[in-house]
Amino acid sequence: MAISQHPPFASPAFEAASNRLTIDLGALADNWRRMDKLSGKARAAAVLKANAYGIGVKPAAETLYAAGARDFFVADAEEGAALRPLVPDGRIYILAGMWPGNEPLFFDNGLVPIINSEEQLAFFMSALSERGDHPCVLHVDTGMNRLGLGADEALALAGDPARPASFSPILVMSHLACADDPTHPLNRRQLESFRTVTAAFDGIESSLANSAGVHLGPDFHFDLTRPGIATYGGEAVNGMVNPMKPVVTAEARILQIRRVRTGETASYGASAQFARDSRVAIVAIGYADGYHRSVSGGGVTLRQATPSGAFGFLHGQKIPHLGRVTMDLSLFDVTDLPENAARPGDYIELFGNTIAIDDVARAGGTIGYEMLTSLGARYERAYIEA
Repeated sequence: MAISQHPPFASPAFEAASNRLTIDLGALADNWRRMDKLSGKARAAAVLKANAYGIGVKPAAETLYAAGARDFFVADAEEGAALRPLVPDGRIYILAGMWPGNEPLFFDNGLVPIINSEEQLAFFMSALSERGDHPCVLHVDTGMNRLGLGADEALALAGDPARPASFSPILVMSHLACADDPTHPLNRRQLESFRTVTAAFDGIESSLANSAGVHLGPDFHFDLTRPGIATYGGEAVNGMVNPMKPVVTAEARILQIRRVRTGETASYGASAQFARDSRVAIVAIGYADGYHRSVSGGGVTLRQATPSGAFGFLHGQKIPHLGRVTMDLSLFDVTDLPENAARPGDYIELFGNTIAIDDVARAGGTIGYEMLTSLGARYERAYIEA
């Protein structure tokens, strides 16, 4: 077997699985500590939305809580309610905010809604009138044109003498649009806009930096940073060598080795064409498992920009993907491995310690975030404890 990092005490189900994930919780904790240190005087939050970027919210939350995280961001109130028992004294922020019908989740679980619009502010204030004071976060859009009150709206709210005393946000936040490009002029424009807003809410903590924003330096750190993808081992800044430890290693079993002659083809659309006699590994991984069709080799129209496709790793060598990723199966060229080195039952690494997840994502015209959050239910998961 060619597993790059075998978890201790792996279960029989893990040993027998067609495809499997090894999740290194020690690397997860180390990555968060690194981002916390890079945040300088600010403290780092932990972002646990989308089932902790696909690795499992329970092990991720327990690991990051043990590492020292006390601020947690999730997408919606349902995620927050599920998270609450795992971080008993943590502060849980809900990015989607509060909506009619889900307010009991906030009050019953001590969740902090993020106010993204005038409509949400009005509803939040009406909820307070019925249930009493409750903390909130004010989200200000400083140039991304996604969620958030406009900067002018936020300034008007700060200076409104009729603003209810019960509206007292514990945090003012915004989100950077181009932090993965440190030279982009929008970074500085957003920073200046955010400074203007935070000055109007003097004495209230503030948060601007995501993973990439942390690398922009102390000016962007404020009181709380929100590293996400970097904590999970992904690239945050374009053109910079990724300093984070890989957290997830994905592997799939070879089901069969086929011998293909020069001039023959393989896969749908005869998309793999052979200029030499070859050996092809048929591997139990497909787009139903989050191994996207777009990482296929030439012949998939979505991928003309990168016709070479993705690579796997087996017995110390990179092996190229062939043809098209299908629902349950993929093909890899093992011709350059020694004769009989690749055998049915072996596992190839799809991404992890050797094949960077962002390299696979680039082959598919996407990003590491999407690869992680697309991981399917058919993977057997094993965790290396922190």
